[in-house]
Amino acid sequence: MTEASEAGQTQAKADQALKAKHRAMWALGDYPAVATDVIPALGPELVRGSGVRPGSRVLDVAAGSGNAAIPAAMAGADVVAVDLTPELLEAGRQLADERGAELEWREGDAEALSFADGDFDTVMSCVGVMFAPHHQQAADELVRVCRPGGRIGLINWTPEGFIGQMFAAMRPYAPPPPPGAQPPPLWGDEEHVRALLGDRVTGLDARRQALHVDQFTGPEDFRDFFKSSYGPTIAVYRAIADDPEKVAALDAALVDLAARHLEDGAMDWEYLLVTADRAAA
Repeated sequence: MTEASEAGQTQAKADQALKAKHRAMWALGDYPAVATDVIPALGPELVRGSGVRPGSRVLDVAAGSGNAAIPAAMAGADVVAVDLTPELLEAGRQLADERGAELEWREGDAEALSFADGDFDTVMSCVGVMFAPHHQQAADELVRVCRPGGRIGLINWTPEGFIGQMFAAMRPYAPPPPPGAQPPPLWGDEEHVRALLGDRVTGLDARRQALHVDQFTGPEDFRDFFKSSYGPTIAVYRAIADDPEKVAALDAALVDLAARHLEDGAMDWEYLLVTADRAAA
């Protein structure tokens, strides 16, 4: 075996371990509750922004429990929802059944999609693909499976917005990321997304918008909900569980963050809505 092939195998094993860790992280807590109770408006907004039409073939990448996939299906599209975490797909199936939506659910990796080139009219992701660790690989796949003239639509949290600030607050308490992994909120930076998609798309439009969140009675309520329901937050707390001082410090940091954003029982969480058309081959 050559040195290059050994290095390739080592990298492949490291990537498999990282994806297994991500899969387990998103199975923690209750992300479907986050999607349905806190951020339900994001999916329909992405469906509208992406111009999803009846009969169009749509792929929702890193679909979670179907926050965008289900509204797309209810709009009459032929939808495939792909996610790394089987538990989220199962929750999505149940939600779709309850709402009378028909779509396909498939386990898969945003960085290695199992679809042919140009297979979809619309490829979208709602605060999902941003968590794939290798941004360029994920972006390449979004472009690859979208047909020429088709639409790519993305909603991602911005680095400067509330969720971006939450990740910044958690960073000192989290294990260091593996080599090559990039911070999720970078997907909420227009220039970063433009660089990822490059000249393979045309007419890229990027808009900063805000989600109005009024689900929390106070800063502690926000902290406790995310501490028990949101996989990334749960994972950070687990990493410091043996250090009460760090747990108390993170508790205080999240309460302080929410207190600075809460006004009259509500917060505005900034996100970036990106739409672009796949350039002709």
